[in-house]
Amino acid sequence: MRFLKTNIIFRLVNSYIVDSPQPINISYLWNFGSLLGTCLVLQILTGVFLAMHYQPHVDFAFDSVEHIMRDVNSGWAVRYTHANVASFFFIFVYAHIARGLYYGSYKTPRVLLWSIGVIILILMMAIAFLGYVLPYGQMSLWGATVITNLLSAIPFFGQDLVEFIWGGFSVSNATLNRFFSLHFVLPFVLAALVVAHLMALHTHGSNNPNGATGGFDRIAMHPYFTFKDLVTIFAFFLVLSIMVFFYPNALGHSDNYIPANPMSTPASIVPEWYLLPFYAILRSIPNKLLGVLAMFGSLLILLILPIVDLGRIRGAKFRPFLKFAYWLFVFNFINLMDLGSKHAESPYIEVGQASTALYFLWFLAIVPAIGLIENTLADFAKIKK
Repeated sequence: MRFLKTNIIFRLVNSYIVDSPQPINISYLWNFGSLLGTCLVLQILTGVFLAMHYQPHVDFAFDSVEHIMRDVNSGWAVRYTHANVASFFFIFVYAHIARGLYYGSYKTPRVLLWSIGVIILILMMAIAFLGYVLPYGQMSLWGATVITNLLSAIPFFGQDLVEFIWGGFSVSNATLNRFFSLHFVLPFVLAALVVAHLMALHTHGSNNPNGATGGFDRIAMHPYFTFKDLVTIFAFFLVLSIMVFFYPNALGHSDNYIPANPMSTPASIVPEWYLLPFYAILRSIPNKLLGVLAMFGSLLILLILPIVDLGRIRGAKFRPFLKFAYWLFVFNFINLMDLGSKHAESPYIEVGQASTALYFLWFLAIVPAIGLIENTLADFAKIKK
């Protein structure tokens, strides 16, 4: 395809998608990147169409969503696609991170790639939270009230910051306008970060299951891996279609079909399922400021992994101790997700505190200790030889 190399734009496409050398042994676990790109495109497209009919006003927001569902041609399909792809977005990003953790994709020379990915995750959560507020149902209103109130824990100017974000003394019309504007603009910032993520990936190429580095045993991206990506993309479309047409509200909260009422507090205020682990960490610490710091710290702590993993071997495939620790971390994360959906009462509070402690210890103590033990054992083995 000579024309792909004659134009500057086509040359970029050719470099990143067609001729890009990829390790020959990467499995379907490396397909989550293309699935995440598909989700981002779907979210931007459906979001633009929804914005054409949405009214960011406390008196009309809920009714405008119902108008989209009932009166706009295929509006229900666009809205349900947008809502369900948001959930799939987080399913895929958690799987993408889990694969990176298992195979050591955060280690040198991919530290920049990993760091940009962590920033993308944090921005995704912010965008998802802003979007959850827009339908202005009961859970939207009270979720926004609880989460924004967390900033009041900041000493000296916390309450002023909360009122600045609200544009008043409570979640009001100004808040909804601001959240809508940010929810519309930030996905394009996210897309720019994704481009930076791809550029960082292109610099050193993908990691592989064996953790080996170098340019050996690589083949072109197209047609081998583009068709492999299409397999999972079409499988995703199939599952998404089933969700949209048959189970559109399976991953949502029923209270959000009740119009927002500031005079009536829901029995249990919970965020969307993909934010539950971090909500559980927030609730597990009695001190408000420490809880907020722990919640944000649970995301930012991912950035220190390239430093604290002292092992000389990349990934957990050939490291039995780290493999055990990895699955311990996965089960603990799922446990935190379950605890976040429970009422803040005993024994869930105590279990949440233990799970939170284990979450942070995994990064600060378990991973470094395993690296030191493995290095020591390897050195002893060399001495005996």
